Amino acid sequence: MHKTLKLAFGSILVACVVLGLKTLAYLATGSVALFSDAIESIVNIVTGCVAVVVLKISAVPADKNHPFGHTKVEYFAAVGEGVLIVVAALLILRQAYAGAIDPTPLNLSVAGLALNAVASVLNGLWSWVLIHKGREWRSPALVADGRHLFGDVITSVGVLAGVGLVLVTGWQILDALLAASVAIFILWSGWKLIRDSVGGLMDEAVSPATLELIQNIIAAQAEGAIEAHDVRTRYAGRRTFIEFHLIVPGDMKVAHAHEICDRIEFALEREIAGSTVHIHVEPEHKAKPDDAIVF
Repeated sequence: MHKTLKLAFGSILVACVVLGLKTLAYLATGSVALFSDAIESIVNIVTGCVAVVVLKISAVPADKNHPFGHTKVEYFAAVGEGVLIVVAALLILRQAYAGAIDPTPLNLSVAGLALNAVASVLNGLWSWVLIHKGREWRSPALVADGRHLFGDVITSVGVLAGVGLVLVTGWQILDALLAASVAIFILWSGWKLIRDSVGGLMDEAVSPATLELIQNIIAAQAEGAIEAHDVRTRYAGRRTFIEFHLIVPGDMKVAHAHEICDRIEFALEREIAGSTVHIHVEPEHKAKPDDAIVF
């Protein structure tokens, strides 16, 4: 089983445990804010299942119909997760409105608050694992799942503090207002996730720092060539596609030009994890000195 799939299955297991803990916390206190916190855990289970399916697809090697591989499918999962987060936020807003119209007295349950706190700690630890490994393995689906869980941790801390304030002050309306605040935060995180994932679907280029690294590697390994121009890059899940035109002397032998290309490709693939390099060799009259890496 691929390592990313193991983490995806782990997310489902963690989400089920957290859902159970948060549901018990809601039943013990009757807090609509804690109810909103539990609803988000249901979303975590659904998105975990989606991540498993998507990661299985992304791990399929390139084929005739998908010569560049299947890694880009992870962005669809991230967009889908963002949509589910927005739906969950709207459900919480609906529940918060009902709670504001007809407030329900809360029960002072230390056990209920403790259960929610344990669930938050578990979510926090797992979100760190997902974000850390997702970045290391270049998996947008795992990073998206981790960011979502981290947002869940932040809202859970706020909910616990707010419910404690309600119990101390006796102001029941605060419970509904707190749930609404949680929903607004979740809406924002869902929108941010969708926005970032769409960037991947639109073939977003690498960061300026990574592009500079790529240009430096090309310049360092292109001895014998004249220049490189039209350097283009794009992300596709765990893959980074790099392509450019390499200008060589018109009388250079094909074998020599091929050796230069091999040297550049090897260096790029070594330094840029998951990179796929395409080089178009051209004679010197095709040079573009105004927009080139000159050696």
